[in-house]
Amino acid sequence: MSIKDFCNMSVIFCEADTSVAEVAALMRHHHVGDVVVVGSAQDGLRIPIGIVTDRDIVVETIALDIDAKLFTASDLMTAPVTTVQENASLVEALALMRNKRIRRLPVVNQAGSLYGIVSSDDVINLLSSELSMIAGLMVDQPEREGRLRK
Repeated sequence: MSIKDFCNMSVIFCEADTSVAEVAALMRHHHVGDVVVVGSAQDGLRIPIGIVTDRDIVVETIALDIDAKLFTASDLMTAPVTTVQENASLVEALALMRNKRIRRLPVVNQAGSLYGIVSSDDVINLLSSELSMIAGLMVDQPEREGRLRK
């Protein structure tokens, strides 16, 4: 299964000079815990250059009692951001997330432009759904066999 088949394509993004207050407002409005920071490249591509998470905002500003309005996305973003190609397999994306110890992974197309994002929550939802279907088959199969062999 290719990562592009189930990644979230509604990625919330901002530019590097976006204020942290605006980044937090984006997170609140869209009910997400991260915003991908993009740089403008030629041809209007959205090239991921960093990522800001809700945890970044809390740990780097609020926990230190510093006014978040003093910062921009580029001040708090994790950079360079780790990305995965849209044609990578789910296993490759999981290995990358595990090796880099990250929970959110922007997906890029061949031109390096932002295509989508996958999170550990997305993967858990996918796998739990698949396992649930398999468990259902395990329960249904003996009943079905019993009916067929009477």
